[in-house]
Amino acid sequence: MTQMRAKMRRRSSSDCLSRLISNNPALAMVTLRHEQRPKVTMAKAGLFDISLDKQSLLLRLLILALICVIAFSTRLFSVLRYESVIHEFDPYFNFRSTKYLVNEGFYNFLNWFDEGAWYPLGRIVGGTVYPGLMVTAGAVYWFLHALHFTVQIRNVCVLLAPFFASLTAMATYGFTKEVHDSPSAGLVAAAMIAIVPGYISRSVAGSYDNEGIAIFALIFTFYTWVKSVKTGSLFWSTLCSLAYFYMVAAWGGYIFIINLIPLHVLLLLVTGRYSAKVYVAYTTLYSLGTILAMQIRFVNFQAVQTSEHMLALGTFGLLQIYVFVNWVRSQISGEQFRSVVRAAAIFAVGILGFGFMIGQATGYIAPWTGRFYAFLDPTYAKDNIPIIASVSEHQPTTWASFFFDLHLLVFLFPAGLYFCFKKLTDHNLFAVLYGVSSVYFAGVMVRLMLVLAPIACVLGAIAVSETLKTYSKYIRPRPFSERSKAGGKAEEELPLGREIGYVMIAGATMLLVLYVFHCTWVTSEAYSSPSIVLAAKQPDGSRLIFDDFREAYWWLNMNTKPDARVMSWWDYGYQLAAMANRTILVDNNTWNNSHIAEVGTAFASNETVAIDIMRRMDVDYVLVIFGGLTGYASDDINKFLWMVRIGGSTHPNIKEADYYTRGEFRVDAGGSPVMLNTLMYKLCYYRFGQVYTERNRPSGFDRVRNVEIGNKDFELQYLDEAFTSQHWIVRIFKVKKPENRSA
Repeated sequence: MTQMRAKMRRRSSSDCLSRLISNNPALAMVTLRHEQRPKVTMAKAGLFDISLDKQSLLLRLLILALICVIAFSTRLFSVLRYESVIHEFDPYFNFRSTKYLVNEGFYNFLNWFDEGAWYPLGRIVGGTVYPGLMVTAGAVYWFLHALHFTVQIRNVCVLLAPFFASLTAMATYGFTKEVHDSPSAGLVAAAMIAIVPGYISRSVAGSYDNEGIAIFALIFTFYTWVKSVKTGSLFWSTLCSLAYFYMVAAWGGYIFIINLIPLHVLLLLVTGRYSAKVYVAYTTLYSLGTILAMQIRFVNFQAVQTSEHMLALGTFGLLQIYVFVNWVRSQISGEQFRSVVRAAAIFAVGILGFGFMIGQATGYIAPWTGRFYAFLDPTYAKDNIPIIASVSEHQPTTWASFFFDLHLLVFLFPAGLYFCFKKLTDHNLFAVLYGVSSVYFAGVMVRLMLVLAPIACVLGAIAVSETLKTYSKYIRPRPFSERSKAGGKAEEELPLGREIGYVMIAGATMLLVLYVFHCTWVTSEAYSSPSIVLAAKQPDGSRLIFDDFREAYWWLNMNTKPDARVMSWWDYGYQLAAMANRTILVDNNTWNNSHIAEVGTAFASNETVAIDIMRRMDVDYVLVIFGGLTGYASDDINKFLWMVRIGGSTHPNIKEADYYTRGEFRVDAGGSPVMLNTLMYKLCYYRFGQVYTERNRPSGFDRVRNVEIGNKDFELQYLDEAFTSQHWIVRIFKVKKPENRSA
């Protein structure tokens, strides 16, 4: 009875409220608005109520922060194993230049003439470098000191690349999200690029090179470009120009950007996807970006004169003509328009062709460079410019290198292209163009694997995201009401759909776990060993350190005159200048082929010919790298044929065939007499014939070439051995002064 009375009271109250609303129109309108107000699903979280959208945003930010931490920390293997040390060769010049910038100021850096390099020519550093890396490190150093964090500039340089790797992960998230309109794909792409070996190879701690910051600039430029094309916003277009300017200041690879974006614009024009947004984006980028790029002294007027920039200039002009033609079409009749366009096209083609020929003839438009021809024909450099072909990172990429640096992404890359083509838009068309072009360039030159790695992560993330999205719906089928809402009847479910979904998701998860293990192993074992400090594992598993390079450079610094001149192959020039602080003849800049050819000729000649070259160049010491005792394969004997080829490019008497025996390069008793008497051979193998390197092997057994050397018993006539490092990796010889002549 009590329940019946309560139910009657509620019904009576409801009837009263209904009559009140029906008799009061204003109250009825308020009630209707309240019922139509969109409902926000809330979830209680402690003291606060947070909507699901905000929860999703916070979760994405948390995941992105963790990815940034992983991107930074996974690059610290070398610091933990060795110490805070600069890697490789080029980073030592960057480090030396950064110290000069910090100590002397930006103005003096731009006007710095380095008389200790390329003796006796010297080098104008400020006008021959991309200063973005040095300025960035200097700005970080000054900022930290302004906050009273007294860090060393060396530590800033060592940790700069890992820090920018975290920024690259965030930029990749934004780029992928804009290309595919999927935050989940963006997170997967950020996680992939955080650990992909193709990018880590140039961004580990200590890898203080231009690419360490340039990949962030590259991806951020592409992100802002896609954003500007989607929105047509002048703000995003200007931001894209600033990002492009930073890329120009950081790395010569900006040429890829200023050719890829015009290709995208042309493709949009051809496929009928042109809009005013594209006009605003590209016109702003080209005009403002080119003006900013010309402020870099090393670029200057090349931005409008060299052939590599002509596609961007031509696209800019074509875009203006296209817009003008559309305006003319709206003003006159169809017949008049066709006549005007026909005459204007003939006139424009004639003027442009004549102007291009005049520019080429007068030298205003610079011809294609040798590096550009090497992109079109990988054999061009070997036949015409051996100095370019001698660089290991300029060699064509092997299939093994693709898998080693990309692993799972090799297979996900084409799947990502498929999903982009499946729903083609203006912005993912750019991703397709970027992916296809970068595959070609990465195949031509192994160094450009660095450009392929980001887009491989983006397309791979799109493939993973779409695959998981497709099969996850079979694990949690939609209710019947939702499935029948669209078509009026239930969709047929895939037989064994739940099982197939579990298998596919489990398989994808397993592949991603293997990708993580592979990336971590490659980072730890292959890309975290500084070239200046070598390591090997002993039979008991312990690590043996070879510190011969720093030992030799320190000896030079402490035991030679400050103005002493050291001759070595160009690979070691930057390290000698930075660590030994001595004058060098050639270095890794390789801007003067004939000067390097003189050094190559000296090493490829006998001692009598070589001493004339060395005295003509005022050489005091000669440094060579030798690995025959320890098994270090990257020594000067293995690089010797490049010295012969480069020397022979300017000295016809140096012929590569003279150093072969029946077409084979040998250093044993069957070696060519010319080879066994070269300066390089004698400096590397001096006194080596008395050394036993392995059990049951004769004296003078070379552990790299696996042969007994052919010329053991010889003495040096014009040089004296000054220093040999502990493991014989670095050998230094002093050039004898000429004897006084009697009257």
